[in-house]
Amino acid sequence: MRSDLAQSYGQDRLPRYTSYPTAPHFSPAIGEQDYRGWLKSISVQQPASIYLHVPFCRSMCWYCGCHTSVTKRDEPIATYAAGLRTEAQSVAEAIGQRLPISHVHFGGGTPTIMSPELFADLVGALRYQFFVLPDAELAVEIDPRTLTEEMTDALGYCGVNRASLGVQSFDPAVQRAINRIQSFEQTAASVERLRRVGVTRINFDLLYGLPLQTVDSCLDTVAKCIELRPDRFSVFGYAHIPSFKKHQRKINEDALPDSIERHLQSETIAEALMDAGYVRIGLDHFALPDDNLAIARQEGRLRRNFQGYTDDSADTLIGLGASAIGRMPQGFIQNVVPTRDYLARVAEGRLATAKGYRFTAEDRFRADIIERIMCDLAVDLPLISKLHGRDHRSAIVDRPRIESLIADGAVTMVDDRLSISDGAAFLVRSVASAFDAHLAHSAATHSRAV
Repeated sequence: MRSDLAQSYGQDRLPRYTSYPTAPHFSPAIGEQDYRGWLKSISVQQPASIYLHVPFCRSMCWYCGCHTSVTKRDEPIATYAAGLRTEAQSVAEAIGQRLPISHVHFGGGTPTIMSPELFADLVGALRYQFFVLPDAELAVEIDPRTLTEEMTDALGYCGVNRASLGVQSFDPAVQRAINRIQSFEQTAASVERLRRVGVTRINFDLLYGLPLQTVDSCLDTVAKCIELRPDRFSVFGYAHIPSFKKHQRKINEDALPDSIERHLQSETIAEALMDAGYVRIGLDHFALPDDNLAIARQEGRLRRNFQGYTDDSADTLIGLGASAIGRMPQGFIQNVVPTRDYLARVAEGRLATAKGYRFTAEDRFRADIIERIMCDLAVDLPLISKLHGRDHRSAIVDRPRIESLIADGAVTMVDDRLSISDGAAFLVRSVASAFDAHLAHSAATHSRAV
């Protein structure tokens, strides 16, 4: 582990590069009419993907960086689910043909906060408006603390085949510090029920860098998780940005680990997972060798989108719901964030577009470079430059950063083919940022690099 590199580069605030350009560069100049035109031009010869955002939880986890709110009542959730069905219909009508769908992802918030009947109705509406392929992946994010047997049965009935369970940490002290009390027994019971109804692809989400978290507590959490043998892990660093998420102010900043401790936690988790037989995928994912994600990495097909690393090859991602972001061949599109505004727009038969971004040739060039760095920890600059009709010597925006990384042994460059060195994968965001032509205008909005 290179703690010296964590010390040198860990304080930089950088994007996670789940998109390029990143969300701070979206503009209201791209609006509903732009999106309607983009939808109409979609080719139905190629499958697309759908992301649905459900912005409700029963309680607020203080570390959360998502657009979500707490509700104890079911009525707002039912109203929102009706809005999702209406928006799906409006989008399908704008496309004008029945679009094939290869991936559906329910994110949140807590999608399983819906009643089983609402969830089944929503999945039925998607299948009616779009052609969800027989072998499509249907994935749902789950909070094990609130997953009921009835909802589990509904997931199986609806054909859900992948579930992502939030774990974060099993350390009781950490759980109290982040307002998320969740026992190992709750999590194990959820996994058993999901597998019983046919939801056999299981993901776990872990966090490091949380208040009071230690290397030992990270190891203990990983050991418990491995007992349940999920197919994948996502291991994210906690992003403490209380100026953007006010509930994060409830977290005691004095209890947060520094960059070196965060790095130790991250790499300790990585080593424990790899020792248990998981393959490291890019920056922060791990998968069993026979998982689709590991196979995509092996075959050079790994991609990156708003859910992180994926084997989804679709060029079109339709975002449904308040704050949801979609990706069209022409650019990004994002819905309005406030739930009330979202529901008002869809009730009027409008698209819920708030802002977006239209790609330039320069953006496409840099997006390809950054995606390969993030996915492969390497990039062939002459090859990608040739594909875009560009001079590879213009690719690097921040040459001093690359030269510094090379001097520190984190990166090698041979014939303008860049590779991240063994033990320095945690700096992949720092490497990618050297090719980001927009970063100087958004650095303050991002999380720490390590």
